[in-house]
Amino acid sequence: MNICPCQKQQDNPVEYQHCCKPFHDRLAGSTQKAISPKQLMRSRYSAYVLGLDNYLQRTWHSSTCPHSLSAQPDDQWLKLEVLADSASQVRFKAFFKDQDGFHCLEETSDFVIENNHLVYLSGVTQMHTITLNRNDVCLCGSGKKFKKCCQ
Repeated sequence: MNICPCQKQQDNPVEYQHCCKPFHDRLAGSTQKAISPKQLMRSRYSAYVLGLDNYLQRTWHSSTCPHSLSAQPDDQWLKLEVLADSASQVRFKAFFKDQDGFHCLEETSDFVIENNHLVYLSGVTQMHTITLNRNDVCLCGSGKKFKKCCQ
Protein backbone atom coordinates (compact mmCIF):
# COMPACT_ATOMS: atom_id res chain seq x y z
CA MET A 1 0.00 0.00 0.00
CA ASN A 2 1.42 3.38 -1.02
CA ILE A 3 0.03 5.58 1.77
CA CYS A 4 -0.32 9.27 0.99
CA PRO A 5 2.17 11.44 2.94
CA CYS A 6 -0.71 13.41 4.50
CA GLN A 7 -2.20 10.12 5.76
CA LYS A 8 0.86 8.63 7.51
CA GLN A 9 0.11 7.44 11.05
CA GLN A 10 -3.62 8.16 10.62
CA ASP A 11 -6.47 5.81 11.43
CA ASN A 12 -7.62 4.18 8.18
CA PRO A 13 -4.95 5.80 5.96
CA VAL A 14 -5.75 6.48 2.30
CA GLU A 15 -3.50 5.51 -0.61
CA TYR A 16 -1.72 8.32 -2.44
CA GLN A 17 -3.55 7.59 -5.70
CA HIS A 18 -6.91 8.13 -3.98
CA CYS A 19 -5.87 11.14 -1.88
CA CYS A 20 -3.43 13.82 -3.09
CA LYS A 21 -2.23 12.34 -6.40
CA PRO A 22 -5.29 13.55 -8.37
CA PHE A 23 -4.52 17.12 -7.25
CA HIS A 24 -0.84 16.74 -8.08
CA ASP A 25 -1.71 15.24 -11.47
CA ARG A 26 -3.80 18.31 -12.26
CA LEU A 27 -0.61 19.86 -13.64
CA ALA A 28 -0.48 17.01 -16.11
CA GLY A 29 -4.00 17.63 -17.37
CA SER A 30 -6.29 16.20 -14.71
CA THR A 31 -9.29 18.40 -13.96
CA GLN A 32 -9.41 17.78 -10.21
CA LYS A 33 -8.63 20.82 -8.06
CA ALA A 34 -8.87 21.37 -4.34
CA ILE A 35 -12.25 22.80 -3.35
CA SER A 36 -11.52 23.43 0.34
CA PRO A 37 -8.57 24.92 2.23
CA LYS A 38 -8.19 21.60 4.09
CA GLN A 39 -7.86 19.66 0.80
CA LEU A 40 -5.38 22.17 -0.57
CA MET A 41 -3.32 22.22 2.64
CA ARG A 42 -3.14 18.41 2.69
CA SER A 43 -2.10 18.28 -0.97
CA ARG A 44 0.54 20.98 -0.37
CA TYR A 45 1.93 19.10 2.65
CA SER A 46 2.21 15.97 0.49
CA ALA A 47 3.84 18.04 -2.27
CA TYR A 48 6.48 19.26 0.19
CA VAL A 49 7.20 15.69 1.30
CA LEU A 50 7.40 14.49 -2.32
CA GLY A 51 9.40 17.47 -3.59
CA LEU A 52 6.76 18.72 -6.06
CA ASP A 53 7.85 22.35 -6.30
CA ASN A 54 5.81 22.93 -9.49
CA TYR A 55 2.62 22.07 -7.62
CA LEU A 56 3.60 24.24 -4.67
CA GLN A 57 4.21 27.26 -6.89
CA ARG A 58 0.96 26.77 -8.83
CA THR A 59 -1.03 26.65 -5.58
CA TRP A 60 0.64 29.70 -4.00
CA HIS A 61 -0.78 33.23 -4.29
CA SER A 62 1.21 35.29 -6.80
CA SER A 63 1.86 38.08 -4.25
CA THR A 64 3.56 35.78 -1.70
CA CYS A 65 5.02 32.96 -3.81
CA PRO A 66 8.83 32.79 -3.83
CA HIS A 67 10.39 33.39 -7.26
CA SER A 68 12.23 30.10 -7.08
CA LEU A 69 11.56 27.00 -5.08
CA SER A 70 13.68 23.89 -4.96
CA ALA A 71 11.69 21.34 -3.01
CA GLN A 72 13.33 17.95 -2.72
CA PRO A 73 11.71 14.70 -1.58
CA ASP A 74 12.02 14.69 2.20
CA ASP A 75 11.39 11.63 4.36
CA GLN A 76 11.90 13.55 7.63
CA TRP A 77 8.19 14.48 7.73
CA LEU A 78 6.39 11.94 9.89
CA LYS A 79 2.83 12.96 10.55
CA LEU A 80 0.22 15.62 9.81
CA GLU A 81 -2.57 16.60 12.21
CA VAL A 82 -5.30 18.99 11.12
CA LEU A 83 -6.46 20.84 14.22
CA ALA A 84 -9.11 23.14 12.74
CA ASP A 85 -10.34 24.38 9.38
CA SER A 86 -12.73 26.98 8.01
CA ALA A 87 -13.64 28.51 4.65
CA SER A 88 -10.36 30.46 4.55
CA GLN A 89 -7.96 28.95 7.12
CA VAL A 90 -6.43 25.70 8.29
CA ARG A 91 -4.56 25.15 11.53
CA PHE A 92 -2.30 22.11 11.56
CA LYS A 93 0.71 20.43 13.15
CA ALA A 94 3.35 18.70 11.06
CA PHE A 95 5.82 16.48 12.89
CA PHE A 96 9.33 15.75 11.67
CA LYS A 97 12.63 14.28 12.82
CA ASP A 98 16.10 15.60 12.15
CA GLN A 99 19.55 15.02 13.65
CA ASP A 100 18.49 16.94 16.79
CA GLY A 101 15.36 14.90 17.47
CA PHE A 102 11.61 15.29 16.98
CA HIS A 103 9.98 18.64 16.20
CA CYS A 104 6.57 20.07 15.43
CA LEU A 105 5.76 22.83 12.96
CA GLU A 106 2.43 24.38 13.89
CA GLU A 107 0.85 26.73 11.37
CA THR A 108 -2.33 28.66 10.77
CA SER A 109 -2.55 29.00 6.98
CA ASP A 110 -4.66 31.51 5.06
CA PHE A 111 -6.22 30.63 1.70
CA VAL A 112 -7.92 32.83 -0.92
CA ILE A 113 -9.31 32.55 -4.43
CA GLU A 114 -7.03 33.81 -7.21
CA ASN A 115 -7.90 33.40 -10.90
CA ASN A 116 -10.78 31.09 -10.01
CA HIS A 117 -8.52 28.73 -7.99
CA LEU A 118 -8.05 28.28 -4.29
CA VAL A 119 -4.45 29.15 -3.35
CA TYR A 120 -2.26 29.42 -0.26
CA LEU A 121 -1.71 33.07 0.73
CA SER A 122 0.33 33.04 3.94
CA GLY A 123 0.78 31.39 7.29
CA VAL A 124 1.82 32.05 10.85
CA THR A 125 4.15 29.33 12.10
CA GLN A 126 5.64 28.18 15.37
CA MET A 127 8.29 25.51 15.86
CA HIS A 128 8.46 23.27 18.92
CA THR A 129 10.88 20.56 19.96
CA ILE A 130 9.03 17.43 21.05
CA THR A 131 10.26 15.68 24.18
CA LEU A 132 9.15 12.08 24.43
CA ASN A 133 9.26 10.05 27.63
CA ARG A 134 10.75 6.56 27.50
CA ASN A 135 7.33 4.85 27.53
CA ASP A 136 5.66 7.14 24.95
CA VAL A 137 4.89 5.69 21.54
CA CYS A 138 7.68 6.80 19.21
CA LEU A 139 6.72 9.48 16.68
CA CYS A 140 8.60 7.72 13.86
CA GLY A 141 5.58 5.50 13.21
CA SER A 142 7.11 2.18 14.26
CA GLY A 143 4.46 1.61 16.92
CA LYS A 144 7.21 0.83 19.45
CA LYS A 145 7.87 2.65 22.69
CA PHE A 146 10.39 5.45 22.38
CA LYS A 147 12.87 3.67 24.67
CA LYS A 148 13.02 0.69 22.25
CA CYS A 149 13.09 2.75 19.06
CA CYS A 150 14.62 6.17 18.37
CA GLN A 151 15.96 7.05 21.82
